[in-house]
Amino acid sequence: MIFPNTRFITIREISVRKEFLKIKNNPEMKALAIGIMSGTSLDGLDICLAEFEKQDTWTFKILKAETFPYSEDWENKLRNSIHLPAEDLLELHSAYGFYLGQKVKEFIHLHELENIDLIASHGHTVFHQPQKRFTLQIGDGRAIKLETGLPVIYDFRSQDVLMKGNGAPLVPIGDELLFSGYSACLNLGGFSNISLRSEGKRIAFDIAPVNIVLNHLAQKLHKSFDENGTLAEKGTINEDLLNQLNVLDFYQHPHPKSLGVEWCNQHIFPVLQNIEITDALATFTEHTAQQISYVINANNIKDILITGGGAYNTFLIEKIRAKTKAEVIIPEKEIIDYKEALIFAFMGVLKMNNEVNVLSSATGSSVDHCSGVIA
Repeated sequence: MIFPNTRFITIREISVRKEFLKIKNNPEMKALAIGIMSGTSLDGLDICLAEFEKQDTWTFKILKAETFPYSEDWENKLRNSIHLPAEDLLELHSAYGFYLGQKVKEFIHLHELENIDLIASHGHTVFHQPQKRFTLQIGDGRAIKLETGLPVIYDFRSQDVLMKGNGAPLVPIGDELLFSGYSACLNLGGFSNISLRSEGKRIAFDIAPVNIVLNHLAQKLHKSFDENGTLAEKGTINEDLLNQLNVLDFYQHPHPKSLGVEWCNQHIFPVLQNIEITDALATFTEHTAQQISYVINANNIKDILITGGGAYNTFLIEKIRAKTKAEVIIPEKEIIDYKEALIFAFMGVLKMNNEVNVLSSATGSSVDHCSGVIA
């Protein structure tokens, strides 16, 4: 007889979890975990080592962190992965997994690290179409395990999508348990996403594209990104384009909701093609600031923690400040740069401990659940 809600786990999972599950009978716990994050903006591979401790509540300490820039070859491989035939994509999935494992080994040797409990890898998103019940983050966790010899948790998003969720955003579990002192948390990465408490629940959703578009435009001017927003500041806002962007259907949909590069390919990049690049940068920066500020104001947010690469875009940040009364908080560099990698490490610890690491109120899935595949 199969009982409802029964979850079957392998002997290997039981073995790997043995030490972690002590928390069930012990209110105190410490874990040393590495988180790996590659964002859609392709600005590098973030690796973060953190110590997590649970007494009455969870606390964390970032011990070491490093960003490894992608070589031109790897950046092109990842950028073009969405166009690969199936066999080539499977080959890249494997090769990128070994690459991640090699970079983690380099990180471990560089900092002379020991006693690491686990690695948690987000992978690199190629496809994200939750409405069709699939999402794909490449970088086989088994390859990372073979390279490092450490337990690896990966593929955090697929289970949520299969459970009718968006598979994103996932970081709200960290916002809820590690960063609850702020009214809201805003990440400005390839896409902007926000997390806040509403009616006793943690809600979260994607707001608008950010660096996936701004970086794309800056690269046409032979810049990796628009540093401090100086290129956008030189441009002129195209009001017709701004209005066209602001009326896109996605912005009218209720949360939970998420964005992927496919949406940008369909709705954003085509309308930017015939605009002077600095004007396109100015217009899209204004568009992003308007959409973010609208969400902040609509939810009466008093203070907001901003992280991700976009936190360094002073032109964008000042626009957000000017459009809202909320206190905008830019934290120390290690939190700006590594908050997502930190939270994926934390999600790995929760997975090993068989605790909830995905919030249905944030993703729209049927129930809170414990996600990730253990290698």
